[in-house]
Amino acid sequence: MTINKKIRKRLLFAHRRLREWKMIAKGLLSTRHPVLAHIIPTRRCNLSCTYCNEFDDFSKPVLIEEMLRRIDRLAELGTSIITISGGEPLLHPNLDDIIRHMRRRGIIAGMITNGYLLTVERIERLNRAGLEHMQISIDNAQPDAVSKKSLKVLDKKLQMLAEHAEFGVNINSVVGSGIAHPEDALTVANRAVALGFSSTVGIIHDGSGQLHPLKPTEREIFEKIKQLGKKSFARFNSFQENIAHGRPNEWRCRAGARYLYICEDGLVHYCSQQRGYPAVSLFDYTREQMRHEFSAPKSCAPYCTVSCVQQVAMIDNWRAPQKPQPANRPGLPIVPHSL
Repeated sequence: MTINKKIRKRLLFAHRRLREWKMIAKGLLSTRHPVLAHIIPTRRCNLSCTYCNEFDDFSKPVLIEEMLRRIDRLAELGTSIITISGGEPLLHPNLDDIIRHMRRRGIIAGMITNGYLLTVERIERLNRAGLEHMQISIDNAQPDAVSKKSLKVLDKKLQMLAEHAEFGVNINSVVGSGIAHPEDALTVANRAVALGFSSTVGIIHDGSGQLHPLKPTEREIFEKIKQLGKKSFARFNSFQENIAHGRPNEWRCRAGARYLYICEDGLVHYCSQQRGYPAVSLFDYTREQMRHEFSAPKSCAPYCTVSCVQQVAMIDNWRAPQKPQPANRPGLPIVPHSL
């Protein structure tokens, strides 16, 4: 890597951090806007991990015109960050245009990908489009029947990112149900840190959506990974301590208000694991509905493993206690909060 490229990367890193701190400050000063939205440009994926319930192998990509309209609507609501997810977002033919539009609207642009489709040329295009953050989840050291997202397959992609990416990269490893070799998570995390990336660890549920406490060996690995590498917003994960021990968390889930999940059909949901509530079109979703959801407790919250929702909630956990909200107020859909 040349000296000029190193200097450019450091300047871009400083600029990203400044934007992140502005995002946090904005969130602390006002509760009237979404902090983070996930948008799905395609449900299709090139893989089929057995624990994943967020993909298919046939869906067509959302038309670019519709994706831009959704971004404009999120910008109108004051959204600070949009993360593109899927499915596999790199399968969308207009992904670069989507990212550019997010940046033009002043929104922090992130993406979650399995990394399989990355090439040097593709990384350079993402640089030019203005991508600011990327996360790749690597499930094991060697591919197996549960997941093909292995370090063996993806290590060359990680080396490409280390050399060419001008955006931040976080590598997420996983422990929990369905992972045959939990020690692989530490191998993945050490490799991520060695390449200069931030590293996080996720606790996953089983195929039926049930969460189980980590076994002693898994907890030991979990604790070691938490101590690795540089800090980032993605590492605001103190809530995982209770999850690792099978204990509930006391927190105020702001899904539907501070966090929005926009599916491929353009509907607002609480999160990827609670699709179907409130299931209102983004273009019909109002600030009144956001205020309603901000104050409404969710019964799924105590054992929630959705890191992005938990992280966003940290901005507001100290204020605005939640209490059951009437679901039949004028202008509001009837939304069950016992999920």
